[in-house]
Amino acid sequence: MIISCSLYLGFSYYTENTEKKPSFGGEYSEGMVGQPRFINPILSQTNDIDSDLSAIIHSSLLKLDSNGNLINDLAQSYEIAEDKLSYTFVIKNNVKWHDGRELSVDDIIYTIKTIQNPAYNSLLRANWTGVRAEKIDDYTIKFNLKTSYAPFLNNLTVGILPKHLLEDIGVTNYLLADYHLRPIGSGPFKFNQLTKDKEGKISSIELVANNSYYLQKPLIKKITFKFYKDEEEALSSYNRKEIKAINYLSPKNIVKLADPETSNINRLNIPRYLAIFFNQTKNKALSDKTVRIALTKAIDKNQLISKVLHGEGIPSETPIPSQLRGHNPDVKKYDYALEEAKKLLEEAGWVDSDEDGIREKDDVKIEFTLVTHSQDEFSQTAKLISEMWKEIGANVEVKNVKTNELREDYIIPREYEALLFAQILNYDPDPFAFWHSSQKIESGLNFSLYDNIEVDIILEQVRAEIDKEARAEKYKKFQELVIEDIPVIFLFNPQYLYVQHKSVQGTGLNNIIIPSDRFNGIENWFIKTGVVWK
Repeated sequence: MIISCSLYLGFSYYTENTEKKPSFGGEYSEGMVGQPRFINPILSQTNDIDSDLSAIIHSSLLKLDSNGNLINDLAQSYEIAEDKLSYTFVIKNNVKWHDGRELSVDDIIYTIKTIQNPAYNSLLRANWTGVRAEKIDDYTIKFNLKTSYAPFLNNLTVGILPKHLLEDIGVTNYLLADYHLRPIGSGPFKFNQLTKDKEGKISSIELVANNSYYLQKPLIKKITFKFYKDEEEALSSYNRKEIKAINYLSPKNIVKLADPETSNINRLNIPRYLAIFFNQTKNKALSDKTVRIALTKAIDKNQLISKVLHGEGIPSETPIPSQLRGHNPDVKKYDYALEEAKKLLEEAGWVDSDEDGIREKDDVKIEFTLVTHSQDEFSQTAKLISEMWKEIGANVEVKNVKTNELREDYIIPREYEALLFAQILNYDPDPFAFWHSSQKIESGLNFSLYDNIEVDIILEQVRAEIDKEARAEKYKKFQELVIEDIPVIFLFNPQYLYVQHKSVQGTGLNNIIIPSDRFNGIENWFIKTGVVWK
């Protein structure tokens, strides 16, 4: 009894005075669909895998926290001039590249100039037009803008490149550089090794903790990214416990998790919406506002979310998603009302006089082609919508095409009558590229060729407005105008489903802008724990 009581008291004292804390160690592995090509922050925008790996390996002046707020990364501090035309940054002076060299302002200037050089074909170039990077000293840099641009700070989340490794590589050989698959950065994890299969495809890339990281030393010892040909193969590997996570799992495959009790399904909010963009110059029927309203009212968005996303999404009503600053919840809504849609068309003179199932007016029929991506989410949505539109007498042919064809043959030359596509905004949104009339050109993103002088003025004013609340108010008016003109049908905002084993802790994920943002704060993730005295 004395021994038992002593053991009990000792155990009680131990448990009351100790606690579990994250400790260094453990290995993390994640499955990805596809292949890495350019693990380079100025070239990675067209490939999620490249963006993912680049985000972990490279650092930036500013970064997003797990809630989507801008915080310092390489930056120690910064000041914005009163005229909002210059931004002065002081960077940390204890930052080392993974090869041991010191990071300085010269590296930042090299990165920006490379982005700005059209020969390198960086998709970020438009963000840096009219910006001059000026070196004050090795740790101070000033960005001078020609015109005030409120969202400029968001541009500073781009990863910084090592000048000493890349400056001597000519433009001709740049894309062939070994660096793109064996990068040297200054982020929390560094490249260790790459393996290929017998066909020469990259099967995995291994990263290890950067023990010299200038912020908190990462808690996970090693990360291995494994690459698969499709989602089914990645899911099979996860179910066999060969990996601890899958970079994205489509809603239809959630039910295929072999042991869901051991998984965390991170449902991440992403400011991305699917919408149908009308090119009214290509189709007479679509230039009739009544037809566009009827088409909108004929779409059951909840049914789309249920059947396409298996419930993993929310209806979209405006060009600024609900989780973003400036969203206007009070805009006019075109709710699903099938009979009302038919009545609107009937009263406007759109009738099926020849009884072929298609309404017409003045020899113009409501029929057109809806072009979209061949990916399931898009093709399924388009098919369901075409069936819904048939109910009100609209004949729609769905054309599903692959990425390159969609971009080159349809989007750039604006060769479509209607386009089902997705758009993504920042948390501090700047919808200029999507809605200003100057962006109707082939390099712009104004897919509906929208032209409204009042909207143009608002979008120009907003770009120069630093005060966030004032900017949000202007965005509300902008949304009212777009919804009134109805050049687009907003459908839904899908959630990003990121599956991890429950042994991975400390992620604190909530909001992201792009998929690679799921790694924000990865240095705080942990697998191992240790007991320490309180």
